[in-house]
Amino acid sequence: MKNVKVVATSKNIKGEISLSGSKSISNRVLLIQALCDDKCNITNLSDSDDTVTMQKLIDSKDEILDAHHAGTTFRFMTAYLSTKPGTQILTGSDRMKERPIKVLVEALNELGANIEYLEKDGYPPLKIHSPRSEYKDKITLPANISSQYISAMLMIAPTLSNGLTINLEGDIVSKPYIEMTLAIMNDFGIKSDWNENTICIKHQVYKAKDYHVEADWSAASYYYIIAGLSESCEIILKGLHQQSTQGDAAIVAICEKFGIKTLFGPHQLMIVKPKLEIETPVFEYDFLKVPDIAQSISVLCAGLGTSGLFSGLQTLRIKETDRIAALQQELAKIGVYINKMPEKFSKKTGVEYYMQEGKALQQDLEPSFKTYNDHRMAMALAPLALRFPVIINDALVVTKSYPKYWVDLQKLGFEVTRQ
Repeated sequence: MKNVKVVATSKNIKGEISLSGSKSISNRVLLIQALCDDKCNITNLSDSDDTVTMQKLIDSKDEILDAHHAGTTFRFMTAYLSTKPGTQILTGSDRMKERPIKVLVEALNELGANIEYLEKDGYPPLKIHSPRSEYKDKITLPANISSQYISAMLMIAPTLSNGLTINLEGDIVSKPYIEMTLAIMNDFGIKSDWNENTICIKHQVYKAKDYHVEADWSAASYYYIIAGLSESCEIILKGLHQQSTQGDAAIVAICEKFGIKTLFGPHQLMIVKPKLEIETPVFEYDFLKVPDIAQSISVLCAGLGTSGLFSGLQTLRIKETDRIAALQQELAKIGVYINKMPEKFSKKTGVEYYMQEGKALQQDLEPSFKTYNDHRMAMALAPLALRFPVIINDALVVTKSYPKYWVDLQKLGFEVTRQ
């Protein structure tokens, strides 16, 4: 399946979807399971490529470990391997070799790890040796680095002989993901102390326990786009909870602004959009804490013709692709434009703003959207089929986080055909 054409057979959407487990939770639980002395059973693991890769690498005895495109996996494995005896090479895809890892490597080396670069300084692949010495117990890091770096270090912290205190300087990026990490660690018996920008974890022992992974709120966001662009909608999503550790559950409150309601039941929810349209001429949001749903909201605004004022997008440039540039390029094909606001708007606060304007309109031909090897580009753009047929290039890219995405769209009445 190279490309797919997506056509909405009806604008009144009704159906039921069982979502796979959260990739973010799954990868954290797999690493913690590896740090436990005893075995535990994990149910509803994500079926994403990233989680499958994570599990393979943890179980592997090979000297060369390939994380492919999996950024979270690469970062978590870097910290994990840095505490282990022996030498391994951790590598990845060509795109992975363009994604910076310097901050994490330097922090681990400062603590006592022994990691070297095999190609370009600051980037994968890495050669990870046994630790040089007993790990130090304190580190200071800029708070605006990827939360995955911080989470990686937090998860190994209780296994270090002196524990670890992390001081974060500045505004914390993607804070809900750090909170998720600490909450999951707590489920496995690890206590932490988070006071302002300092997180302290003493030396402790993980306690193995069986664990059920909640469904993926990031995946749920694409159904909220569908609801927003539909004439009416009733979609049941199974496996999600109202009280969730996943930051992307913020999609519920965001979409209330667009007239989309969420009704929670036991281990599931229903997304409801009444036939009465709610006009939202302008929508402003700071995605600093939840960058993974920025594309979803951008496309929703594009489909509705809602002007957007977005901030907190700085981490999008170092994801699977430069997601800001990718959105700019692809939405321009349908008459929607995203522009960085002039410097004068951010002089006082230091906040970088982007203005989105325009409404998605079909040009002469059905739009053919590139995905830039980014699963979220494919899944966010496909619901525009409720406005006009769309072609999504490199459709199998969705396997990174949601392999059943195209099948599940068909359950809601969309036609998905290979091109």
